Amino acid sequence: MSEPLVIVGNGMAAARLVEELSKRALGRYSIAVIGEEPQLAYNRVLLSSVLAKEVSHGDIELKPAKWWRDRGVTLLYGQSVASIDADIRRVRLANGATLPFTQLVLATGSRPIRLNAPGMDLPGVMTFRDLGDVAAIEAAAANKAKVVVIGGGLLGLEAAYGVVKAGAQVSVIHLMDRLMERQLDARASEMLRAQMMSKGIPVHLNAETAGIRGDKQVRSVLLKDGREIEADLVVVAAGIRPNVDLARTAGLDIGRGIVVDDHMQTSKAGIHAIGECAEHRGIAYGLVEPAYEQARILAMRLSGDTGNYPGSVLATNLKVSGVNVFSAGDFLGATGTEPIVLSDPGLGTYKKLVIADNRLVGAVLFGDTADGLWYLELIRTGVSIDTFRDDLMFGRAMAERSMPKQPKPGVVLAKKLAA
Repeated sequence: MSEPLVIVGNGMAAARLVEELSKRALGRYSIAVIGEEPQLAYNRVLLSSVLAKEVSHGDIELKPAKWWRDRGVTLLYGQSVASIDADIRRVRLANGATLPFTQLVLATGSRPIRLNAPGMDLPGVMTFRDLGDVAAIEAAAANKAKVVVIGGGLLGLEAAYGVVKAGAQVSVIHLMDRLMERQLDARASEMLRAQMMSKGIPVHLNAETAGIRGDKQVRSVLLKDGREIEADLVVVAAGIRPNVDLARTAGLDIGRGIVVDDHMQTSKAGIHAIGECAEHRGIAYGLVEPAYEQARILAMRLSGDTGNYPGSVLATNLKVSGVNVFSAGDFLGATGTEPIVLSDPGLGTYKKLVIADNRLVGAVLFGDTADGLWYLELIRTGVSIDTFRDDLMFGRAMAERSMPKQPKPGVVLAKKLAA
């Protein structure tokens, strides 16, 4: 008889876990997936593309309903979980129903951070986190609204790009001295800022929000330096925080996120956590690729195989405001590392590679990111670049010409026989 496995959360991490489990242990578990949003799991990374009308709502759906049915998964979307009783192994839904489990996976994601400033509860102040937010911004953009995006990180810039493409006027205000400071170095960040300004998006750096002004509706954003920016809509994209509320009801250990070990197990046996809600070795990643890696390891463990999650090399590879950017590893360059830089302002490209002990340890690419995944592979494997170091900056095709040729197995055998 199949064991009851309950997954709380119907996002990208949960969908990948079900996919991995169906490859390894189809039929071993009776799987129920519970999600708060009233639709099938979708690619949250593409929300700005939906807002920009580059893709449709249906295009970002991860798996069709038939895919879930064919794998025997019970989908409960538009439902929320009220509590977890770890002792009797039951999940209680908000509607009063309960579900038993032998294995429980928390993939509850994260919540957007709401700034502690006056006026944040005014109508017209919102976050950019789900399809409901996209619909609200679309409605405002249709009226040619003036929009202020608070936050110059990845999510904020994606929101700004989508709003501009949807037809509204946008300004970005950011607390830090450069955009996307977690993913880009100073030069790449400045190039991105110039690119956004060229698209008619004012960017205000070192700008701290003092409050939102308005009576019954947002009227402006007030900055601590006294500046005031007119706004009909304010999109707060100031970061995310792991969603650990449900984990607390189960008495799990919580740091910044739900604390897990190398097997993705929490402090209580049979209860696991993956994705943005999880904290592994003190790190809550908040990115898609680590969530997918965690899902793969957990699927291996739940299938009876061995496998440990050692942590992830952070990497960003995407298009921000219409520009390709990539970064991975120690792209800022710690003490003892050596940076190599190639920049072509005319083409709008920039490349920085960071080397330590004849190994690539970090990279930032702006404009041309074609070799990004190859650089990421070199960073993750830690292979020596000694034989192709001089060509490394010029990409994989050039570097492979300098790599030692590996003889084919048949040639090696022939040489041995000849000897």
